Amino acid sequence: MKKDKSKLKIIPLGGLEQIGMNMTAFEYEDSIIVVDCGLSFPEDDMLGIDLVIPDITYLKENIDRVKGFFITHGHEDHIGALPYVLKEINAPVYATKLTIGIIENKLTEHDLINTTKRKVVKHGQSINLGAFRVEFIKTNHSIADASALAIYSPAGIIVHTGDFKVDYTPVFGDAIDLQRFAEIGKKGVLALMCDSTNAERKGFTMSERTVGKTFDNIFAEHKNTRIIIATFASNVDRVQQIINSAYKYGRKVVVEGRSMVNIITTAAELGYLDIPNKTLIEIEQMKNYPDEQMVLITTGSQGESMAALSRMAASIHKKVTIKPGDTVIFSSNPIPGNEKAVSKVINELSRQGANVIFQDTHVSGHACQEEIKLIYTLVQPKYAIPVHGEYRHLKAQASVAEDLGIPKDNIFILSSGDVLELDKESAKVTGRVHTGAVLVDGLGVGDVGNIVLRDRQRLAEDGIMTVVLALEKYSNQLLSGPDIISRGFVYVRESEDLMDQCRQVAIEALERCQNKNITEWNKIKNTIRDDLGEFLWKQTKRSPMLLVIIMEV
Repeated sequence: MKKDKSKLKIIPLGGLEQIGMNMTAFEYEDSIIVVDCGLSFPEDDMLGIDLVIPDITYLKENIDRVKGFFITHGHEDHIGALPYVLKEINAPVYATKLTIGIIENKLTEHDLINTTKRKVVKHGQSINLGAFRVEFIKTNHSIADASALAIYSPAGIIVHTGDFKVDYTPVFGDAIDLQRFAEIGKKGVLALMCDSTNAERKGFTMSERTVGKTFDNIFAEHKNTRIIIATFASNVDRVQQIINSAYKYGRKVVVEGRSMVNIITTAAELGYLDIPNKTLIEIEQMKNYPDEQMVLITTGSQGESMAALSRMAASIHKKVTIKPGDTVIFSSNPIPGNEKAVSKVINELSRQGANVIFQDTHVSGHACQEEIKLIYTLVQPKYAIPVHGEYRHLKAQASVAEDLGIPKDNIFILSSGDVLELDKESAKVTGRVHTGAVLVDGLGVGDVGNIVLRDRQRLAEDGIMTVVLALEKYSNQLLSGPDIISRGFVYVRESEDLMDQCRQVAIEALERCQNKNITEWNKIKNTIRDDLGEFLWKQTKRSPMLLVIIMEV
């Protein structure tokens, strides 16, 4: 039996076959470590849901073995679920300086700052935890301080790239530590878990610096207009380049949007942003400067309805009004699914006379095929496990790995919940654990499930109709009603005939129950509901939610 115990288990709990909700458990005998803990944003059919986090039932069942969380970088799809998960599994959090800074903002908001143990790790440093040793390796991404992880276990070394690109000329700090990847590769790597987001794209991802040059050109061309730039709050290097161009062209910078203000404040305090004196001003001071001396950096590059730029476009922003001649730059690509929302905001801005620019003002934070090949060639893994991406992205990386000579049987496209057991001899999926999405709505975590969503869907599609009647105690004679109240189904004042017919159907159903001596309220309610539902479907081809309320007098 001993041999069976000494396999390493890799269990993705989220993040595969989707962008977002990244979370993977690594388990060896009695130690479990968790890499990343992200959220994803709701799909269109998740009505009223704010965000979605992974189901951590498996970790709760094994809570005494969970040693800690290792976070690769500070994006929402890697840290967003931490405050919710830490409330149930209080384990230490390990990450680099900026990442911990951003996490601490979240912990403060959720009142967890005093109960959560956290440790700042430098690149090159290792943490020993249970059966594992985890080394942080410097990588580049669209947020500073991103890391890959080398996870040393008795069964072998796993390299997890996190989200990465190879940027030889990064805006802040050093280039990716390719030498370290090569050194670990020489030791013999059991498996590589590599970012697949751009695995379908050929060639290399451009350096973040190229965006700085584009900004410089745009600033030079639009000297006489106000410039508004929407980008991801977390892209500190992008913000740095905007500030550089603004300073060069003598403009003041205003930062707008809650997440943007939070992250920029944290990054500046920790020394990841270099802001020249007197460049940054408060939004209230904007009126003291002419338009041609202003740059606004704002959230909302994804067309989110509540973000600052969308509010400006819809003319409901309290402090900023779009004027004809404003230059608005979208410095990001729409995330799949957001194209419509972005296009709507661009149209609204253009209608108000703004000049909208979205070409060449963004580079991806993820590796394209050539960089993925480079990492594989340096690391020389025995097994390939593509991560981070929809199924087609994972598939694209699998074929890159195959081109590089990794046997097909050694490439694993996993689904969330799969348990992959591996050691130097073999690797195979041996089972599944419970995973899924937990919906967060307001302060409620997980209290809205499929049934509630189905009800919301039905209310949204067909509305609700309530039937109220009063029955006499003991005799069950109808004393008043039935009154019919309709919301979101038909406009009552124009449908009085239909309402009268509904009343009639309800009375007939009640009489039928009385003739059969049915006195149980539940049966009476069900009869009225069934009859009315059938009648409405025949009349309108709609099935609103039906509530029958009986009062006893």
